[in-house]
Amino acid sequence: MYRDMEDWTKIRQQILVEGVSKRQVLRETRMHWKTLEKVLAHSEPPGYRQNKPRISKRVGPYVERMRQILAEDAGMPRKQRHTAKRVYQRLREEGYAGSYVTIWRVVADLRSRNQEVFMPLVHRPGEAQVDFGHALVKVKGVLRKVVFFVMALPHSDAFLVQAFERECTETFWEGHVRAFVFFGGVAYRITYDNSRVAVLQIVGGTRERKLTTGFLQLQSHYLFKHHFCLVRRANEKGVVEGVVKFTRLNFFVPVPQVESLEELNRRLEQQCREDLQRKLRGKTLTKGQLLEEDRAAFLPLPVTAFEASRKVSTTATSLSLVRFDQNDYSVPVAYAHHPIVVKGFCNEIVLNYLGAEIARHKRIWEKEQVCFEPLHYLALLERKPGALDYARPLEEWKLPECFGILRRRMENQRQGEGTREYIRVLRLLEKHPMGKLRKAIDDGLQVGALTCDAIAQFLFPRDDWRHTLFILDDHPHLRHVRVAMPDVSVYQTLLAAGGAQ
Repeated sequence: MYRDMEDWTKIRQQILVEGVSKRQVLRETRMHWKTLEKVLAHSEPPGYRQNKPRISKRVGPYVERMRQILAEDAGMPRKQRHTAKRVYQRLREEGYAGSYVTIWRVVADLRSRNQEVFMPLVHRPGEAQVDFGHALVKVKGVLRKVVFFVMALPHSDAFLVQAFERECTETFWEGHVRAFVFFGGVAYRITYDNSRVAVLQIVGGTRERKLTTGFLQLQSHYLFKHHFCLVRRANEKGVVEGVVKFTRLNFFVPVPQVESLEELNRRLEQQCREDLQRKLRGKTLTKGQLLEEDRAAFLPLPVTAFEASRKVSTTATSLSLVRFDQNDYSVPVAYAHHPIVVKGFCNEIVLNYLGAEIARHKRIWEKEQVCFEPLHYLALLERKPGALDYARPLEEWKLPECFGILRRRMENQRQGEGTREYIRVLRLLEKHPMGKLRKAIDDGLQVGALTCDAIAQFLFPRDDWRHTLFILDDHPHLRHVRVAMPDVSVYQTLLAAGGAQ
């Protein structure tokens, strides 16, 4: 039998070059004639070759059962599919007596045969792909989950990442608005998955979709073409899928620590800009340089900006509250029972009456919460001063210390009317900022001004006396006017007529 590659080569030279007979070689080496035929047929040892997989006698009767289990898994969520260990446990219950390793190997082999093979695709300039991802962020010291919007350009591999509270129509819109501004144009074709934000219904097994009104509003404004992936075919937007993974591993590790999502988004945008300096494998140009080719194929940005707000028409309640997205927001009491149009942005809520803005609040993303603006209720409080200490809108209102001092002095000096007068002072906040009113109250307390009208005088600027002189420089027509000196003795006649009491 041959020992190594040296013996293999020697045998081939003896027979094929020197003309030594096969019989003589067989006699000298004592190898089997089939082995000699293999040596002559191959320039090097071909190794062990198996015509078909060898299956253990113990596991053989269960292979078809394993195929059935894995086939049923195809229609199940990925996180609820059988592991090799679970397949092994089920087969043990059905009588299998072999080892777990054998089952693991067969399951791995069966799964590898079912893996799909994909066709490499060309990515033309001007196309984009969109997706959402999830990550943990520490905001004001609290660890929480956020979603992040990603728009990627497959040609240049440029991308923008922005974080939001949750995936919804408003954040879907806002992500597009920011991405188009970041890239400097509108992608002419964008690929999406079948998110409920964009798709109402999938028609049959085709690519035809019944789209949401929100998606159509966005598309009508920017005029891009859409392309939706087939169900469970995320590979059709494989670039953005890869960017989502890249973002999570590079931008969110370690976990970002920020004071707000606005701060996080500024950081993410800067990281996306810095990434434009990177070169892709096999490319001679940077992402930023390739982005110029994308821009050349973009649609232009519309003249008017897209208002990324969801509008809802409703009516303010008797408590001067308006409901939007399962939360309540206050309006001035003058608009109670009036029709209100709510504009829900991703960061704030704007309330309008007859086209005019009447209130603005920071948006709440929890459920069944109430957002009060104390100033909205001061007009009602003036009519009902007894509710001052029990008014829920004022419960969390933190006022400077001077306000409490002013109230106590007013109530002590003006029995019965002190509370109402204090509320009138609070109403000055409807027209003047807190800092300015606080200074006016401090000034009023120093001189004993304990009425609303007196404190209001400190809110208006006082002109320097030097600026009150009348200068004739700009009034040449008055230069020749002469005013005679008054005769003071004339006033003596008044004393004579009326007496000198």
